[in-house]
Amino acid sequence: MKLHCEVEVISRHLPALGLRNRGKGVRAVLSLCQQTSRSQPRAPAFLLISTLKDKRGTRYELRENIEQFFTKFVDEGKATVRLKEPPLDICLSKANSSNLKGFLSAVRLAHRGCNVDTSVSTLTAVKTSEFENFKTKMVITSKKDYPLSKNFPYSLEHLQTSYCGLVRVDMRMLCLKNLRKLDLSHNHIKKLPATIGDLVHLQELNLNDNHLESFSVALCQSTLQKSLRSLDLSKNKIKALPVQFCQLQELTNLKLDDNELIRFPCKIGQLINLRFLSAARNKLPFLPSEFRNLSLEYLDLFGNTFEQLEVLPVIKLQVPLTLLESSARNILYNRIPYGSHIIPFHLCQDLDTAKTCVCGRFCLNSFIQGTTTMNLHSVAHTVVLVDNMGGTEAPIMSYFCSLGCYVNSSDMLK
Repeated sequence: MKLHCEVEVISRHLPALGLRNRGKGVRAVLSLCQQTSRSQPRAPAFLLISTLKDKRGTRYELRENIEQFFTKFVDEGKATVRLKEPPLDICLSKANSSNLKGFLSAVRLAHRGCNVDTSVSTLTAVKTSEFENFKTKMVITSKKDYPLSKNFPYSLEHLQTSYCGLVRVDMRMLCLKNLRKLDLSHNHIKKLPATIGDLVHLQELNLNDNHLESFSVALCQSTLQKSLRSLDLSKNKIKALPVQFCQLQELTNLKLDDNELIRFPCKIGQLINLRFLSAARNKLPFLPSEFRNLSLEYLDLFGNTFEQLEVLPVIKLQVPLTLLESSARNILYNRIPYGSHIIPFHLCQDLDTAKTCVCGRFCLNSFIQGTTTMNLHSVAHTVVLVDNMGGTEAPIMSYFCSLGCYVNSSDMLK
């Protein structure tokens, strides 16, 4: 029985000697082995750790020699086996989680002196070809090179499958728990599975030139919130992004060129780490009010169908405020937590899409709506001209929670 992973062997004597371990694992093949003979046909199993430099490996006795297993992060492909003699911690990482669980179960049986039901290897040197499973980058740019009968190496951190004619995301990719960069550009993918959000280390996702029509709420609320930094959705058929999209707050680069976007998410100002935004050649009529809160290094909104400013404001003030409006404003202003487990789902949607007044307060259905122009240099250091006339201004929608706010900000609308 074998396990491919990264291994770091740490001596527990080092701290007592004032020394440190180098803190870096090496690629290795772990084998559960037996060295049988005529006099001892059922010898106890031992652990053999082989590396590319030491293919014959180092062996460690297992029977009644394990002090403790550390398996808190086994679902992430990590575990530690603490030996009694020698006093070592064998730290495993970047392993396939299901293979790791099976291997640890067999090691436990060997420690107890029980028979290991799975096949136990004989003592032989590991072949160099076995270390090919540690490939961290794979680039496929044609249908003929796409693996149909063979799995992707579990240790991949960068996978590119472009020009492969894919109409859906291959579910085998979603088992690559170490994946940091996934490039599915130039395919025919129409929908993304929510399980992409299970790739906890994914930092870059390239979906350029596909047939996507949406980006799901489930993905916005997945672990991508903490990991995703770069997202390319250019050359698709997306008309709008959900308001929950702004929960991807680690995003620094966002490309939305050549879609059918008719609006940005109203809470786009919550993308506090966003530095590069490109949404050229879409159908944006105006920018949302929270666009002012962005702090960008580069902005490209060329070729959008920005509308002419409306001369008169749209007045939807409610006097007195309804109970719903008053409650919503208080919840949002005081940052009271809410969710579908506390209040009805449709009320959560109302709160999620609440408008932000120029004064910083919130409004639901009672507001004054006005349009003004904004020089894009106020939110970005480098701005691509929005049209062929050399303009760098775009219409932005503004909301006012009361008549007082509107009067105090009337200069803005002139």
